[in-house]
Amino acid sequence: MTNHPARVRRGAPAARNVLGRGTEEREGARMARVYNFSAGPAVLPEEVLAEAASEMLDYRGSGMSVMEMSHRSKPFGEIIENAEADLRELVGIPDNYRVLFLQGGASQQFAAVPMNLMKNRVADYIVTGAWAKKAFKEAKIFGDARAIASSEDETFSYIPDCSDLDVSPDADYVYICENNTIYGTKFHTLPNTKGKDLVADVSSCFLSEPVDITRYGVMYGGAQKNIGPAGVVISIIREDLITDDVLEGTPTMLKWKTQADANSLYNTPPAYGIYICGKVFKWLKDQGGLEAMQQRNQEKAALLYDFLDASKLFRGTVRKEDRSLMNVPFVAGDADLDAAFVAEAKAAGLENLKGHRSVGGMRASIYNAMPRAGVEALVAFMDKFEQAHK
Repeated sequence: MTNHPARVRRGAPAARNVLGRGTEEREGARMARVYNFSAGPAVLPEEVLAEAASEMLDYRGSGMSVMEMSHRSKPFGEIIENAEADLRELVGIPDNYRVLFLQGGASQQFAAVPMNLMKNRVADYIVTGAWAKKAFKEAKIFGDARAIASSEDETFSYIPDCSDLDVSPDADYVYICENNTIYGTKFHTLPNTKGKDLVADVSSCFLSEPVDITRYGVMYGGAQKNIGPAGVVISIIREDLITDDVLEGTPTMLKWKTQADANSLYNTPPAYGIYICGKVFKWLKDQGGLEAMQQRNQEKAALLYDFLDASKLFRGTVRKEDRSLMNVPFVAGDADLDAAFVAEAKAAGLENLKGHRSVGGMRASIYNAMPRAGVEALVAFMDKFEQAHK
């Protein structure tokens, strides 16, 4: 992050005990920080939160909070311009791709994608989880959406072979959800789209590893998992796909060209969320960029997966070669034991480990901002729980 008089000094996050509960004294009040394993809204870097707190009442001498300032003002113009510049640098986004900061979350893009791209009214979907399934269902409203591969036969516990798909010759695009938050799977190899544009929802793996954006026609993700607070979706779209040639009846706000022509400022954007995203981009740069984050994420995930693979009580629910680095679902054997684990973990300062309501069990989301110490605390608690339930 750039230097500024109001900047909070780094390097002194809350001290934590082995079970994850953190405390820090601030102006006479005792503040607790837990290890938050929520799938989203999710943990944010403490340095970012501290700096945002220091600027809450007075953003850099403006006399107001970013929450209060006009999105047409010079200070906010600099915020969104710097955020885009830092994102472009982190990812290596070429000039022929546009970056849009939008509203409506990733779910709104389920409709925006076919509305903007389904020229032939045909699209192919690879269904590997709940969010891909919802996107597929939405696309069927607008044309002939076809599921050309799926892992629903085994409760979305794997990624199907996508090396030789039956891609429709007239398909406008091929769609994937690259990391499946609920089920804990990840495309480690992108599908062979037979020359069709790839559209990817990357909400829960965004900026967790280096990526070649030129392999995608469209990449988008909700910010509330790995980048910022809920309320922002970031879409990276190749310029030739942003046109006036959209489906009849497409709302003005859902036309990518509307947003691109206005540089994401057609209407009042989620200004404070974009401000936090910008700070996270700078934090990622300070950490060494996406290569460094990938290494850290691999190390954190290995700690948890190695324990699961050796455990006699817990087991992971995903095929090993398809495991996500971000979302780790696991079970302890029966519903009562799972419930006891979640309750006792919460009491120990390990929050939001209950699995999604559709699958049960447990899930640890270990996004970029989750420190290694948090995963170590979780593994230590799991080991203690296992010893108590032999």
